[in-house]
Amino acid sequence: MTSIPDQEEQIRLSHAVLIHQVVHACQNDTAKQQLKPMLDMASQQSWHELVSAINKIVAGERGENLLAGLDDEDTIIIKSILLGLQNPASLPEVQQQADPTMAAPGLASMINAACRGDTNALQAASFMADQMTNTQGDMRQLGGIMKRLIDGERNPDILTKKMTANGKQLVLQLLNELAKLSDH
Repeated sequence: MTSIPDQEEQIRLSHAVLIHQVVHACQNDTAKQQLKPMLDMASQQSWHELVSAINKIVAGERGENLLAGLDDEDTIIIKSILLGLQNPASLPEVQQQADPTMAAPGLASMINAACRGDTNALQAASFMADQMTNTQGDMRQLGGIMKRLIDGERNPDILTKKMTANGKQLVLQLLNELAKLSDH
């Protein structure tokens, strides 16, 4: 693939699970049901334009008009999905580490909502954890601790066992974001 600016690649990596799931749902009707909890969670986080564009893609639309009204981050996600449909080799690797400062706020928001009993968030977190445990390295470890995080575990020594420095950094950032959310 051609060189992508670092910020764009971080966005692609941060949303790799969603990008892969949308591409998979476009190619497999049963995967559409697995995508629904993720889209419900995205809607709850006020990502309505992104969800609308994704629903149009799943329904078969592929035109540039899908990008109308999207912010920069959503545009990158939609372009990655469209490119992934044309060329699966262009899809971001799920197991690569994204910059923790970009991944942690979104994960923390989902975990916080799941902790408060939001069933859509719980389903989305469960799906994401399942996808992550099917990868390698720190992403696999993070998928493995999602239930602990939802159940309220906040001890970094327990949560970061067997993680590399990058994985530990991600978990610490995630715990930091969860602490901010619990203060509200």
